[in-house]
Amino acid sequence: MVNYMLSIILMLGESGADGEQGYSTFIFLGLIFVVFYFFMIRPQMKKQKNLRKAREEMKKGDTVVTTGGIYGKIADIKETTITIEVDDKVRLKVDKNSIFTSPADLVQQK
Repeated sequence: MVNYMLSIILMLGESGADGEQGYSTFIFLGLIFVVFYFFMIRPQMKKQKNLRKAREEMKKGDTVVTTGGIYGKIADIKETTITIEVDDKVRLKVDKNSIFTSPADLVQQK
């Protein structure tokens, strides 16, 4: 796809007068940026916003999964860390950003 876009840009440079060539190239590059924004950047930002919101709404007793794949229940929540209980009397203190999702979300993704 990148090779295709590059060839189109090169073809634009070969045709037209000098004044028209500059404007058409900038318009084409602007359109490429708009397409990348709506198909790549915007969905990623929306996903990060939803994840941040889910992390803020977590409460004691919720079942979570860390980015490392460890399942557990939230035992304590601090400002930047979360203590999860993995098994009876086995607790892990993890960074809040390493909490990936809940097990219910994993089932929906499959």
